Amino acid sequence: MSNKIPLAGVIGSPVAHSKSPRLQNYWLHRYGIPGYYIPMDIAQADLRQALDALPRMGFVGVNVTIPHKETVLGLADLVTDRAALIGAANTLIFRKDGKIHADNTDGYGFMENLRRAAPDWVANSGPAAVLGAGGAARAVIASLVEVGVPEIRLSNRTRARADSLKAEFGAKVHVYDWVQAGNMIDGAAIMVNTTSLGMVGKPELRVPLDGLSPDAVVCDIVYTPLRTPLLERAARIGCTTVDGLGMLLHQATPGFERWFGIRPDVDEKTRAVILGA
Repeated sequence: MSNKIPLAGVIGSPVAHSKSPRLQNYWLHRYGIPGYYIPMDIAQADLRQALDALPRMGFVGVNVTIPHKETVLGLADLVTDRAALIGAANTLIFRKDGKIHADNTDGYGFMENLRRAAPDWVANSGPAAVLGAGGAARAVIASLVEVGVPEIRLSNRTRARADSLKAEFGAKVHVYDWVQAGNMIDGAAIMVNTTSLGMVGKPELRVPLDGLSPDAVVCDIVYTPLRTPLLERAARIGCTTVDGLGMLLHQATPGFERWFGIRPDVDEKTRAVILGA
């Protein structure tokens, strides 16, 4: 680390809601690193100019949120295979040679959270049922394919978006109409909700769980509330449940390590900080 105080941040519009500053600044304080992590509301029209200026201002990298996650791929000098596959980046590293390196750590965050919260889950134990076909679904599907899940059953309220993901990810993906989403859960070893349904202020996810095995793992990437109605229903069936907060925390660790040189721990204290405890 040079004598310059390292800076990082999150760029998006809006960005005031982001929990990343609380998390990243907690880690900076915890590990005694004299840096700062700053939220920056940057309009689409100003994105290229901002990415040119930030490294010269001492920034070592940024997280990227809506609406810039797709656009930054075209502005980066280097794009990881997983970011290209997902079609979006959530982490930029400003390298010393002046190049911008774009990565997507959402899939890593999902998988690391799953491994910790459901250590008995085995990738080849059976099909995965995935609800939703947005950016989070792309990251989840990519990570499930990578670890060897044999079949991915996908359903989205707009079928065309699910069909598009099947075309990209191939024969392992089988699309179900939204009204038939309950059927694809039958025999699934893992179920993942990547939609916003069940989030505070959103309608509840009303997919029937009649075919859900007590041996299945149920994940919800929503973390407000921490225990969504889906997770409550799954717990009553006897399933292992995985909340969405861990994905948020774990996806942040690779960027922090690249920017500041230390791999931060995700533990109960970290969760408490984000939950405001």
